[in-house]
Parts: sequence; C-alpha cells; structure tokens
Amino acid sequence: MDRLELERRARALATAGGRRLLGIAGPPGAGKSTLAGHLAAALGPDLAVVVPMDGFHLAQAELVRLGRADRKGAPDTFDAAGYAALLRRLREPGRAVVYAPAFDRSLEEPVAGSIAVGPGVPLVITEGNYLLHEAGEWSEVAPLLDEVWYLAPDDALRVRRLTDRHVRHGKDPDRAAAWVARSDEANARLVAAGRPRADLVLDGPLDLGAGFVP
Repeated sequence: MDRLELERRARALATAGGRRLLGIAGPPGAGKSTLAGHLAAALGPDLAVVVPMDGFHLAQAELVRLGRADRKGAPDTFDAAGYAALLRRLREPGRAVVYAPAFDRSLEEPVAGSIAVGPGVPLVITEGNYLLHEAGEWSEVAPLLDEVWYLAPDDALRVRRLTDRHVRHGKDPDRAAAWVARSDEANARLVAAGRPRADLVLDGPLDLGAGFVP
C-alpha cells in the first residue's frame, strides 16, 4: 500500500463523523512515530493529532524503585491503565481540550500535559508497541481503537535503525547494540504476537516521500 492510499484511508476515518481513533502498532524501531507524524501532517491539525503511547512510560525514578529500569520498554514499565483511560476520554470528546503526555527522548522521561487535543479534532492517531498486546490491562486498548495498522519492516533494517537511535540519544555503540539485542528484541517478540489482530499489515520499508522515510 503506497503513501497516498494510507493518507486516503486515514482521511476516510477523519471524515467519517464523530471522533475516531487510529492505532499504529509494531515492534521497536518499526517507524510508528514517523508514519503517525506523516499522516497528521498530511491531514493537517484541524483533522488529526498524534497521541503516543510512550507518554505513559513510568518515570525513571519509579522504574528504579520497582527494579525494572534495566528493561525499560517492557509492557510492565508503562501505565497501561492510564493509557486506556485517556483513550476512553478521547473517544467521547466533550467541550474542553484534553491534554495528553508525550515522551521526551532527550530526557528519557514522560512529560505530562504536552499534547493538546481539541474537542473538534476528528481523528486521534496513537502509536506504540503494545496496542495489540492482550496481557493484563493492555487488553483494554485495542477495543478502543477504530483501526489498528501494524508495521513490519525488514528486521535487519529495523534493528540497525533502532541501534542508531539509541546512539543518537546518548548510548555508546556497543551498549546500544547490547540493549537492542537483550531488551528491545525481547519486546519485539511480544509485539509480533499481536500482528494477526491488526486491521492492516504493512510489510517492508515505507516510502513516505522526502523527509519521511523512516
């Protein structure tokens, strides 16, 4: 499916009436945030806004307290119930702006109140690893989404992209490669189990035009 068809499909959701939620799932490094950002830019701020799952990362201090800091990114290092609660709120927009958290990669921390979702915006695009995960409170997420697209790029490309991202955000290359092999790829195997439940599976690299090749 090409770029224009993806934009058309997202626009159809945005113009279907009422508030719609589109989920973009996939393993770490799949290009989820890139595709979500592209779709939001193509539709424009009056039609779409991106609310990432990563805003519900637990704070580093809490991960340390729980003994989970060495596997940050695993399902139990997020506030899954809080994420589902926000999606419920977004499904039924009232008259007020809803503020959602974002994740600051330079800080490696969630930042509350970062994303404003106006009541008149018809499409919320949410992206993250565990939108199709069925364990615990994550099972509440998929039923709240009108469609879920699953990104499945070539694994070698994805791992290389993911390692490069860790290096850009401060890990040395050896540590970045070790983290990807130990932590990110364990999470990728969990994420892959949800692929059959997606409404649309996008295999291979996405060419989204200049500035948007993940």
